[in-house]
Amino acid sequence: MGLIDILNGMQNGPRGPSQSSGGKGGGMSPIMMALLGLLAYKAVKSIGSQPAARGGAGSPLPSGGSVTANQQGGGIGDILGGLLGGKPSSASTTNVGTNPNASLKDLLPGGLGELLGGAAAGTALSGGLGALIKEFQQGGLGQAAQSWIGTGSNQKIGSNDLERVLGTDTLDALSKQTGAGREDLLAGLSQHLPDLIDQLTPNGRLPTEAEASRLV
Repeated sequence: MGLIDILNGMQNGPRGPSQSSGGKGGGMSPIMMALLGLLAYKAVKSIGSQPAARGGAGSPLPSGGSVTANQQGGGIGDILGGLLGGKPSSASTTNVGTNPNASLKDLLPGGLGELLGGAAAGTALSGGLGALIKEFQQGGLGQAAQSWIGTGSNQKIGSNDLERVLGTDTLDALSKQTGAGREDLLAGLSQHLPDLIDQLTPNGRLPTEAEASRLV
């Protein structure tokens, strides 16, 4: 099962798209795009924290491009604007699952498709997951985050705790780029983020780069 399959399953479960997902017309909902954007943003920051390649302005991206010095130093809004194509609610016009042979690079707009659909996508996904889990640990929610990774039941996370860990800037940028309101965004992320991390860690631990590459 790949990342697209996981997102489709979360968005279009047995009872159809949940209200908090905001799915419309079979396209990827703002919440699903926010989940991808959050992972990709953490991946970019993780890649950007590594030493720059010799003679280059930044570290290599999975797509073969690079994280420029401006991107590394830019804010969440600047980075997400590039990753998500810079247009609010662009996800609502993206038909996920319509073409079974489509890749993430084909389906997702802007630099997000490049980042999570490139040759070294496993590096990006693994790094993004690790960075995100680290933030929850530093925010005092390490036990909850570990339950999402582990094979037992997932602990719930409240919107207030999620808001505290992710921060206002990240949520504002995700809201702007996906078109989802703050309350809907927090409700959707609170509901779906534990499940996404759970399904991306089927072995009860963070995936290696090789394992993560098979998910995308």
